Amino acid sequence: MKFDEGYWRLLPGTKAIYPVSVADVQTEPGALTVTTYYRKVETRSDFLDGAIITVRFTSPLPNVIRVQYTHFKGQRPKLPVFDLDYSLANEAAEIGRDETHAWLRSGDLSVEVPTSGEWQLNFLRGGQPMTASELKAAGLFSQNDKTYIREQLSLQVGETVYGLGEHFGPFVKNGQVVDIWNADGGTTSEYAYKNVPFYVTSQGYGVLVNNPGLVSFEVASHHVERTQFSVEGHSLDYYLFGGPTIKDALDQYTALSGRPATLPEWSFGLWLSTSFTTNYNEQDILNNIERMEELDIPIRVFHFDCFWMRELTWCSFLWDERNFPDPAGMLARLKAKGIKICLWINPYIAEASPLFDEGMAAGYLLHAPDGSVCQVDQWQPGIGFVDFTNPDACAWYASKLEALLDMGVDAFKTDFGERIPTDVAYFDGSDPERMHNYYTYLYNQTVFDLLQRVKGEDQAVVFARSATCGNQKFPVHWGGDNLATYPSMAETLRGGLSLGLSGFGYWSHDISGFTSTATADLYNRWVAFGLFSSHSRLHGSDSARMPWLFGDNSIDVLRFFNHRKNEIIPYLLDVAREAHEHGWPMMRAMVLEFPDDLTCRPLDTQYMLGPALLVAPVFKPSGEVTYYLPAGEWRHLLTGEIAQGPGWRTETYDYLSLPLWVNTERGSGWACLNKK
Repeated sequence: MKFDEGYWRLLPGTKAIYPVSVADVQTEPGALTVTTYYRKVETRSDFLDGAIITVRFTSPLPNVIRVQYTHFKGQRPKLPVFDLDYSLANEAAEIGRDETHAWLRSGDLSVEVPTSGEWQLNFLRGGQPMTASELKAAGLFSQNDKTYIREQLSLQVGETVYGLGEHFGPFVKNGQVVDIWNADGGTTSEYAYKNVPFYVTSQGYGVLVNNPGLVSFEVASHHVERTQFSVEGHSLDYYLFGGPTIKDALDQYTALSGRPATLPEWSFGLWLSTSFTTNYNEQDILNNIERMEELDIPIRVFHFDCFWMRELTWCSFLWDERNFPDPAGMLARLKAKGIKICLWINPYIAEASPLFDEGMAAGYLLHAPDGSVCQVDQWQPGIGFVDFTNPDACAWYASKLEALLDMGVDAFKTDFGERIPTDVAYFDGSDPERMHNYYTYLYNQTVFDLLQRVKGEDQAVVFARSATCGNQKFPVHWGGDNLATYPSMAETLRGGLSLGLSGFGYWSHDISGFTSTATADLYNRWVAFGLFSSHSRLHGSDSARMPWLFGDNSIDVLRFFNHRKNEIIPYLLDVAREAHEHGWPMMRAMVLEFPDDLTCRPLDTQYMLGPALLVAPVFKPSGEVTYYLPAGEWRHLLTGEIAQGPGWRTETYDYLSLPLWVNTERGSGWACLNKK
């Protein structure tokens, strides 16, 4: 969001109050509080008709500092708030002052402010400048009869910014405007299903804006030397994670916001779906699974998409008996083959669903301001929205799912959760603007908690599309509605790498694209990419994704890469453990593993799968791929070829190969990466 017209003046109709001078500094155990004044004070009369902004600094963890700006502290707090661990307090933090400065030191990270004169705050790491909020960087603004508060943190020369959720545009966020507002927009635009107000930079620190509503980021755009973030209201709350590496910042961030859960081994195998609008019944499904078995392409999970329920009733959580007359028996027959079962769900209740009247009568659906049920003709006719701020509504919703678990279901695809209206009233009085993004947290938490309770701590799996800060605790997440094109394959990868630098450990995507049907060439290339992702699913919109539909060659390709993934499961489970213990993604942007290699900073067409395996998908029908090997010795996983980095390589690959390079030093501890 923009407030200035360049450097010299504000936009028309905009008024500003800046923290200009320091009026008072207070130190106390655990906190440093500064009162700033809106102008310089030269005479006592300057104290009349003024405004103050209070800035409070605390430290929940070593190398983490919380900053809270407040104007009008009597404003009533709004719900919801992010589910952070607010009980944390770094007892070792040092707070002090001298004649000219006051400071809070937390590990190697510190913040310093003047005790008098002109306002500025500086963040230092190891005593060296890291970033700063300079004069007139922070401020309170009125625009179009609304009040906003902003912060701007300086960027060093060459510093690059990443994260902010799953965004499909340029991987490096410099020069972009990113509004944290979940939307159902596919993968081809600036809209995103998973917006997270957290970013990291190549300087090895991270920032979380502690506001679940609309946060507007201007990343080296509105002010090209700074990252700006702003929210509506009279207060701004953010955490700075000092690193000193991006890995450290992710570790610190997920220590506060929650670690990715441990996932069962079976979830890393191949998932096969009915696809969306295809026609199918039990016999069709059994025929496809048996043919996959005959072709030596074992699947671990079978997914039933929306039409397991009768049309126009989503969600009813009732099987469509026209196609599935014996659902319990069918699931038993599938599970006898060692296959886990996933069902599609969403948080909406269609008017034609038998559950609508039940939810309406009990007050479990969101209300319009006039007290009636909020309904829209969107996705399904007359849908209502489950009010997950109501504990009884959560229990009611979960009870419907538990009946399916009792039948033999193992996981749920928690679809949707983005188009949440703001002209509604919540059971607990939550602010609708703040709930728009946060709704998906409560939705997925409800489902994941049920799965953990019924299946066990390490057996819960969802397949979620929407997310915000904290949703990394409820994996897995997939990239949404992509297209069957090479450019969409590339944008899908960019989204996954961006999400990984936002604290999410696991990620998947619809292999060969969701919308339309891929060519055999694209299918084969995407299969190789998909099977070297943390989670691998064959799923489409109006056509199925079994390999024989794309030709005999595609059967060979899927069989080959499915076996290759199964061979490295021991390595993947160790990488998954790092995700759970540190918040590091399994699919890692090159900058995460090689932060000192400047060439790696912008790379978004290749990645590290864990610390030791480099993957460079092929994005051209010709099979040609150009990629970069960082410094060190590398061995090709499939051919055994040895190469020395650093350097760029351009090669051509057939369908049964792609650049898969094991760093020999990093990968020496895994036998599955060192087979001849």
